[in-house]
Amino acid sequence: MVWIPGGRFQMGSDHHYREEAPAHPVAVDGFWIDRITVTNAQFRKFVKATGHVTLAERPADPATYPEAQPELLQPASIVFVPPPGPVGQGDPYRWWQYVPGANWRHPEGPGSSIKGRDHHPVVHIAHADALAYAAWAGKALPSEAEWERAAWGGLEGVEFAWGEELHPGGRMLANTWQGDFPHHNSRADGWEGTAPVGSYPPNGYGLVDMVGNVWEWTDDWYQEHGARLAAARSGPATNRGPGHAAETLPQGCCATLRNPRGAVNATASIDPSSQHGAIPRKVVKGGSFLCAPSYCRRYRPAARMAQGIDTSTCHLGFRCIVRPAAAD
Repeated sequence: MVWIPGGRFQMGSDHHYREEAPAHPVAVDGFWIDRITVTNAQFRKFVKATGHVTLAERPADPATYPEAQPELLQPASIVFVPPPGPVGQGDPYRWWQYVPGANWRHPEGPGSSIKGRDHHPVVHIAHADALAYAAWAGKALPSEAEWERAAWGGLEGVEFAWGEELHPGGRMLANTWQGDFPHHNSRADGWEGTAPVGSYPPNGYGLVDMVGNVWEWTDDWYQEHGARLAAARSGPATNRGPGHAAETLPQGCCATLRNPRGAVNATASIDPSSQHGAIPRKVVKGGSFLCAPSYCRRYRPAARMAQGIDTSTCHLGFRCIVRPAAAD
């Protein structure tokens, strides 16, 4: 693991996607974080030791999805399947498929395997699976603020984790998509799917793959940045994150939030307008090998997305942290 010093930084961005705004000052306490995302080999050890069965390996609960067809309740996960030719980018169902039998052992579905991929990030991991691994390892999942602080590697005021250019001097510094999304990946970076962890240079803190390769779970319930800031300004309010003492959030438009967390509970994270039902959502960070300049420019530390906790995909993994014990 790598020590991330506590400190203040600018979280979010006012120059990209709506969900990243507004940018705002945040301070976090120091913590330890895994240098790499959890790999297939590491997750295999966990499963062997505990007998854990991931969400993708279990049939869905009919009570949770009362209108679902029976065939959609069998063990399955979401897999990226590129279309044979150019398609409009308005319908993601043209390239995402719910594949029975897809899971961490079979990333592309039945017939695929992780043989030879021990050092690739484990994928098809739901939030509960990541929590179970973290508990077994004596660790935790990071908050969004902790994750973003680590991803910046000590930089400030730039667009990417390494500077202002995506490919400085033509160098590929993260595993992302090159070519025409979603049907043609030129593999200019050498990889079409996940890459072995550490295939690209580390950031300023010595962490690898903080952007690109796979999205990473955090433990924050999803909330718009603006809503969190509004709650802080209306204070006083307590903000108690795991491993941190309760604090009163400062008031004022430019106040620095200390150890902030997301929505107060699962219910508050639900999108009432979603076609996928009332599923609580967590924040995921970092982008993946499927992020393309023409479609998803989320290979940046400030980028964020909401992910239903009932969902696992072929481009979603995690890493863990350890917070120092609070002083008596």
